[in-house]
Amino acid sequence: MYVYILGGFLGSGKTTLLMKFASMYTKRGLKTALLVNESGEIGVDGATLKAEGYDAVELPNGCICCSLSGTLQSALRNIVNDIDPDIIIIEPTGLALPHKVKDLVRIAMIGEEATYIVGVADVQRFEDLIKKKEQFFSMQMNSADFILINKCDIAKIGQVEEVTAWLNAKYPDKPVVPISAMTGKNMDKVYEMLK
Repeated sequence: MYVYILGGFLGSGKTTLLMKFASMYTKRGLKTALLVNESGEIGVDGATLKAEGYDAVELPNGCICCSLSGTLQSALRNIVNDIDPDIIIIEPTGLALPHKVKDLVRIAMIGEEATYIVGVADVQRFEDLIKKKEQFFSMQMNSADFILINKCDIAKIGQVEEVTAWLNAKYPDKPVVPISAMTGKNMDKVYEMLK
């Protein structure tokens, strides 16, 4: 069983990416379960995913790496027992630290899975994010197995190159791929990186 955790700040496009991953795995004939964490009381993502026909579990009103850590572990055990998926894709809130989620996954599933973190950076808001929240963003990306620069279809001239250069300098050991989850640009490269 493979577990993917999508890590990235609020609005980086994680839900669109989650749906692309789920669709790709479904087409490959793999049973995929989705676990979505919303920070507000009313979750939109979970309802949307269920409407699309996916096995989706929603954990609203809290953060799965902090206040909902026990709930996350319980939900994971239930997913494994009830759905028995080949793939689990977890979308934490944009305020979560993916490495903490990964630790909780390992505890809950007792090492039966291979867990990967996919870092997601919003090319449009990258400069602002680095100015205001660089330390937090770095904490989100430090444990990523690879980093996707999302929304490249609406980037200004030179933005993709600037963000790529910044990420390559900061994380020389991590693959960095510019994509558009919305249009599917370079998603074939991402799919090749997934197990």
